[in-house]
This record gives sequence, C-alpha cells and structure tokens, in this order.
Amino acid sequence: MSIRNARTRGKLPKLLLGLTLAASMLAVSACGEKASDTKTQGGAATPAASAKKEVKDLKIGYLNVMDDAQAMVAFDAKLYEKNGLNVKMQAFESGTDLIKAMVGGDVDAGVLGFTNAVAWASKGAGLKVVGGAQMGFHSILVRNDSGINKVEDLKGKRLGSQKAGSTADTVLTGVTLKNAKLTKNDLQMVYVEPAQAIQSLAGGAIDAAFVFEPYDKIATKTMPVKQIYEVGKVWPFPCMVVITTDEALKKNREGVNRMLDSQKEAIELLQKDPQKAADLITKRFIEGDTLKTDKGEVKATSVIKESIESQQFNWEINADHIKRMQEISDLLLEQKALDKPVKVEDILDLTWQNQQKKS
Repeated sequence: MSIRNARTRGKLPKLLLGLTLAASMLAVSACGEKASDTKTQGGAATPAASAKKEVKDLKIGYLNVMDDAQAMVAFDAKLYEKNGLNVKMQAFESGTDLIKAMVGGDVDAGVLGFTNAVAWASKGAGLKVVGGAQMGFHSILVRNDSGINKVEDLKGKRLGSQKAGSTADTVLTGVTLKNAKLTKNDLQMVYVEPAQAIQSLAGGAIDAAFVFEPYDKIATKTMPVKQIYEVGKVWPFPCMVVITTDEALKKNREGVNRMLDSQKEAIELLQKDPQKAADLITKRFIEGDTLKTDKGEVKATSVIKESIESQQFNWEINADHIKRMQEISDLLLEQKALDKPVKVEDILDLTWQNQQKKS
C-alpha cells in the first residue's frame, strides 16, 4: 500500500507507521511549468449523444487533490462523454502551473484555487470564473501529546504550511492567525507541501501542520495526531472554482457549458453517494485496498469516503460567495500578493449558472 501525492501522484516519503508517502516540494495553490498525467475521454460520441449534439473537444486541467474531486469524478464516471464532450484531462503539479498553461492556451479550463484567478487577473490576464467547486477545507493537525489545543497555543511553535501567496497561506495569515491575535512572526513558519508537513509532524520536526484533504483523514487515521481547527467551520469561503479564459468562451462556450453540466452531475454524486464517488477516485490517492492503523487495517475507500464527506462541494456561486471572494481579493492586496486591486464581479461569468436557475 502507498498513498499518492495529492499533486504529483508519486509516492511520498516513508512515515513513522510504515506508510509510504510521496514528497513534493513544488509550489501549490487548495487556493516550472511541467505538467503530467494526460488522460482522454470521449473520442467518439455514443449513438444517443450523436443524435442530440455534435461532440465538442475540451482540454481540462486539474490538480490531483480532493478539492478537485468534481473534475475527477466527472471523468471517471464518464459524465463528460455522456454530455457530448471529448475531454483531455491534464494533471498539473500546482495551481500556478495550471493557470500558466491556461493563459498560454495549452488547456481550456480547470478547477483550481480562486486566488489564482485573482492574482492573474491583476496582471491583466483574460480569465473568467464560470462555476463553483469546493468550499475551503484547511485543518491544523497536532500530535496528541503536544499540549496544543487551540490556535492561540501555536505561539512560538513550528507550523508547517504551504508557501507564501498560496490560498492556504492567504487564509492562514488573514483569518486563522488574525482571529487568534497572532501573526506569522509569532510562529516559526516552515513552508512545505502537505505530504512533507505530515511526515515532519509525525517525526517531531514541526509542532503543527496546516493541511487539506485527504491528508487530514489519512494522518488522523494512521498517526497519533488530532485536528484542533478547520477554517471551513469558522470562515467558509470558496476555495476552488472553475476557471476558463475569455478566448475559450469566445471559441467554445458550448464545450465549457457541457463541462459545467458534467461537473454539476459529479458534485451531485459526491453529495448524494460519497461511497460511489470514493469507489471511483480512491485509486487516484491511495495504492492498495487498505491503510494500516493502530486499530488494524481500514479500507482505503472508507478513508476517501470520509474525506469526501468532510468537504462541501458546490457548483453554484451565490451572493455570499462573491462577497467572501472579494474579501479574499482584498486580503491578497493587503498582503501585497496582487499587482493592483481586483473587483471580483469583473472576473465572473455566471451565464451558465443563470441558465441552470431558469431551467
């Protein structure tokens, strides 16, 4: 058994409890230009699809993280094909790499951190947020014997988190620490990817880790650690969204709409039948059928099912979401991560969503 790295799908370094994990020190945004793992679906329309509509080609970028589950479920459940799409799925090692590929025309759309859209929009890139995906989940994990029980207890401690400017870092700085009347100067920040963070936490190299799924569930199942905080429970925010380019909308809006139709169905499956969704995508995160814990082996699909259930997937972007997006944009400006202010309404195109409401 081994656990797949959420970004690179490689194998992570060995953990204390005999787990094999894959370490990646690359920049990531839920939020070098080398892409990996291309898959295609569709190719030819089924007879039913052919009778209804012409097949459209679409290149979709994604990150191999639970935050992007809708993109993966839509592919693995053949929902893109069902909706008349010939999809090429391209896995990227970071949101930065994905957004660069999108701006460069190498992919048409992707599911990635909202902060990427804001950052590149401030540079003048022609991007649009066209749909919702996942509300933010970032938890703080500590060892059971650490004596750390709340965020305030992190003062003077070593905290592993993603790099400055990432979605995680933006929220950690502007929300989590701020609400605890702390700044990053009050802690010893260690910037590493989640895989390395939980390894370092297990080995005692850091005192706490700020991570997302499925690392939270895998770590709490297989290591003597506990969750003391989860930002989504305190400050819900749209972390992952569906982003495309003005050019893609101009040339292939129908294809983008069909992608959104497919991902909406995928989100409904994630919400209504997380076990079926887990059966589809577990192989993307965990190699083998089980994980070892101090209470014996547990099914890999059950761990991913719990990871899915801890998330809130939402295809709709509502007024409250837009307000929170603007707050995030303002936080990025305050943290000097933007070239200039961005008005969120200017980078939204909710045409497809409005059509869904009418129908």
